[in-house]
Amino acid sequence: EHELASLVVARPPHASLPPFPTHAAMSAIASAFKTMAIVRAAAPKPAAARQFARAPSALVAIAPNRHRAFRASVAAKAAYGKDEKGDYPSLDYRIFFKDGEKAISPWHDVPLYNADGTCNFICEIPKETKAKMEVATDEPLTPIKQDTKKGKLRDYPYNINWNYGMLPRTWEDPGHEHPEMKVMGDNDPVDVVEIGSAQREMGSVVPVKPVGVYAMIDDGELDWKVIAIAADDPKAKDVNDVADVEKHFPGELEKIRVWFRDYKTPDGKPQNAFGLDDECMDKAYTMAVIEETSGFYDKLKSGARENDKGLSLE
Repeated sequence: EHELASLVVARPPHASLPPFPTHAAMSAIASAFKTMAIVRAAAPKPAAARQFARAPSALVAIAPNRHRAFRASVAAKAAYGKDEKGDYPSLDYRIFFKDGEKAISPWHDVPLYNADGTCNFICEIPKETKAKMEVATDEPLTPIKQDTKKGKLRDYPYNINWNYGMLPRTWEDPGHEHPEMKVMGDNDPVDVVEIGSAQREMGSVVPVKPVGVYAMIDDGELDWKVIAIAADDPKAKDVNDVADVEKHFPGELEKIRVWFRDYKTPDGKPQNAFGLDDECMDKAYTMAVIEETSGFYDKLKSGARENDKGLSLE
């Protein structure tokens, strides 16, 4: 814990934001997570802590001048309402979100973090379906719609085998170059591949445990793919890091990598690439990625970073 504490920088409450961390800093934080876990392993813990331990101070270390550690950390909400417009499937179909009777944005108004350490996952594409649904980041209230190509609804060439969607209040900044991979963000929220057993409803908000992340490079842009498991999945208590995925879902990580590598090839496009030696990084690295992209989002939403891509911030 002393190693972790050394990474946290004291700050006055209204200090200006520093530059975001280098890969070396993120790696140091990941190392501190591991050291702390080893030290604490010998001490008895409550069951909930064993299932999903977290260290908010490690995330503060990524951006020490933030005004909150786990930003918008609230109790997991049972359900958000949905308001469907248009026929499905059609160019006009939209899923709008509601909190009670109030219309909300799934990108801007659903919190990223829950008080129990989980993150909220917005399910855009239920597992074993192929309609390419997405949060429309350029439309007011950012509803879910089906992607289009040349004016036609877009489908994947085959079913996606996992629930797929995004993390609210995150953004992959197209003006930020990753220091190691030398690629920019893809201008979207962070994607999530949820590996649990249940098919999730399109537009549902599901608390998940992030456990790994792939650095996919799509058309020269960085497109993080967070691997997560729903907190209510029967195997969730046993899956706490990337190594647990291989243990309880043998071969699943490679299936995910190959699926995302190859899904464009039936249309004659080249395979997608992966950075970081094609490796699915561990939970500590994953949480650092989530925190960094949450910081990029905060800058965008506050106006500190110019909205030069026509995104809807309502």
